[in-house]
Formats: sequence, C-alpha cells, structure tokens
Amino acid sequence: MIMDIKQVLIDQREDLKQESAQTEVVEREINRDFVRSRQIKVAMGVRRCGKSFLFNLALRNSVFGYANFDDEILAGVEPNALLGSLIELYGSDLKTIFFDEIQNMDKWELFVNRLYRAGYNIFITGSNSRMLSADLATALTGRHIGIELFPFSFREYLRYAGLAYDGSTKSAGLTRHALNKYIEEGGFPQVVVGRERPRLYLSQLYNSIIDRDILARNRISYRATFKEMALAAMSNPGRYISYNRVKNDFNLGSNHTAKNYFDYLARAYLLFQVSKFSFRPKEIEKSDKKTYAIDTGMTKGISTSSTEDRGSMMENVVALDLMRMKSYWHNNMSFYYYKDYSQREVDFVVKYGAEIRQLIQVTYANVKSDIQRRETESLRSASKALRCKDLLVITWDYEGSEKREGNTIRFIPLWKWLLQGGMSPPLPTPSSASTRLPPAASV
Repeated sequence: MIMDIKQVLIDQREDLKQESAQTEVVEREINRDFVRSRQIKVAMGVRRCGKSFLFNLALRNSVFGYANFDDEILAGVEPNALLGSLIELYGSDLKTIFFDEIQNMDKWELFVNRLYRAGYNIFITGSNSRMLSADLATALTGRHIGIELFPFSFREYLRYAGLAYDGSTKSAGLTRHALNKYIEEGGFPQVVVGRERPRLYLSQLYNSIIDRDILARNRISYRATFKEMALAAMSNPGRYISYNRVKNDFNLGSNHTAKNYFDYLARAYLLFQVSKFSFRPKEIEKSDKKTYAIDTGMTKGISTSSTEDRGSMMENVVALDLMRMKSYWHNNMSFYYYKDYSQREVDFVVKYGAEIRQLIQVTYANVKSDIQRRETESLRSASKALRCKDLLVITWDYEGSEKREGNTIRFIPLWKWLLQGGMSPPLPTPSSASTRLPPAASV
C-alpha cells in the first residue's frame, strides 16, 4: 500500500507541474500577506477557480510535498502512511506540505493540526465552505488564515487580455466589448486562459459539482427535484428566495428542506445569498434572500432560457465584485439589499464594521432617460432611513451626477466601477483622465 501511495503522490506532483507549466499566469488581486503567513493557509472556493494554481505559484521556488485528495486512493489513506510516504519522497527537506481538496479526507482537521504542531508549513484547499465555518473554526482556532477565491474579476480578465483604458473613445469601446464577453463567458481560468468552449466546459463543470460535491455527499431523496430547483436558482440571479415559496413550487416536504437545498449549493460555492438589511439581527436572519451565481458564464452555460435580463446579469457581476472585496481585502465588510415598508428597494447596502458606507443601485441604462425614477427615489428614501449620503447608481454606459433635496447621486458605468475596484482602498483610485489597471498583488 505504501508503494501505491508513493506512486500516486509522484504522479500527482508531476500533473501539477505540467498543468502549471502549460498555464499562463494571471496574477490575482488578493492580499499578498496571506500566502506569507506562518499559519495554516486555507484557500476555499468553487472548483476550478484557481486555488491549486495560486498555491503552486506561491511555492514554485520551494521544496514541498503535495497530495490531491480528489484521488479516491488518497481519500481513504491512513494519515501516518501518507506522511511516511511524503517523508520518504522528500527526506529532511520536507518542511512544507500542500493538500488539495482536503475535505475528502476523513477527520482531515485533526491530521493537519498535528502537522502544524510538528512545525510544518501547510497549505490546503477545499471546495466546501463548511470547512471554514465548522471544522476550521473548531479544530484550528487561531492557527489558520483563510481566503475565499473566486473566478477572475473583470480587471484580472482585462489584464490577461492586455487591455487598459487610456481615456480614449476607442479604448472605452474596447473595454465595453470586453465586458460583454466577460458577462457572456465568465471568469473561470480554463475559459479565459485555457480557451475552453464556455458553454460546454461550464455546463460540464456545473453538473460535476452537482453530482460529486452535493448529491454524492448529502442525503437528498428527490435528486431530480433538487436539480430542477438548483437550475432555476442558478438561472435567475438577483431573484428573491422564500423557502416557503420554494417548498410549494417544488413540492418539498418542508421549509427546512428548501433551506438545506440552498445551503448545499452555497457550500459548494455555486451560489451565494444576500440578506435584507435591518438594524435587528433576527430580521436579517429570517429575511427572504437574494441569490447570485458564482459566475455569469456558468449561468449562461446552463440556462435553457432564450431571453436574458441584462440588468440582473449586471447585478450579479456587482455582487461578485463585492464578494471579492470582502474576501480579498476587507474582512469587516458586509453587504445586504434593502426594502422599506413601501417596498422601495435598493440593490446593495455596503457596510464596513457598524458603518453603512454606501448605497448602490444597478440598472441597465445607456442614457439618463433610461433610468427609472423609482431607482433614484428608492436611494433617497433609503438614504434618510439609513443615514448614508454616498449614493451610487451603476449603469451600463451613463455617467454623471444629480442633486436633489440635499442629496447627490452619482452615476457610473459598470465597466468603470469594475476598473476602479469599487470601494477597495488598497488599490489606487484612477484620475478622471485615465482609468488604468493598477498593479496586481503578486504571490
């Protein structure tokens, strides 16, 4: 058995080396301090978003042991046998260990904790968010530093394409063209860099995650019903989700079952949910959710609809960039949607700590006349209720400002907002004349 393990480890390391050598590097905009920490480094995120490549790049000049637990041989291996094989392969040089898809190993957190106490420098990846919220919090408290990684942002996408906005009309047009393609095909590395056919690759990836990471791991009695519900959720970003309505629409046994189904999708990073803002925590918890897909290209790849709500796709892109800001730079950041007693809505309420920093509406508008009055009225109403003066409308291509009743509302095209990094202070704010891409954080 030891020889089998050794050969698997050798083959896996060679596969990782070859894949990395054949893949062009797109530097991610994460905080570089993350990979330099002496704590256990944990990268979580949807499958194939670049977690393994990120850590392999960080370790490229180091000697490290590698094991990928997506291989069924390693998933059931005895920990001491695995460690013994790694030591036999690398000898006394083995000071750093990289474990891929660690959630597939039974009681992995105890093994990793033991290795950490023994002085090893440890990197681990996983595709199930329950690791961060449960196993890591209990077994590795104070010993790990984690990040949730996402498919490429629009800025990373443009960096790979070699495009930078220079203020010219031509450059603006090329950037909008790239944004259309980005929304259509998404930001998964194998689509952007590997040039896989988007619809085929993303639909296959989606089905693999559903089958391997959700249905195979959870006791779901009505699999066809689950798949139908998941497809509906992924195909309609920005829609309100009531568990009671989902229960009735799909003939589920209870609201609890409906909630569990959405939890399974969220844990696998296929979607994430945004709660309604309230000053009462219990109301936030009980509120209907707005659901967004992990990638607009994946939504396009699996959707059977012949029509597209452009505003909803834009809203999904904004939600994803807010998630990146929270994960990569601002751990104290949170965001919600808002709806008052008159059902006036604001797409995003952005908080830093206890402070409400910004209110954001998203609308598919090319000129000012396309912007519905209800969009700005909802912002003004929420501004008074939430005591926030930073009001923003993200449009498709209209830019300007509007003053009324003591409030100033700014309008900015989606492509410019994405280039500026939204509200991310670590990245330089571009001047009015030029919105050049800032340097990425290298690892």
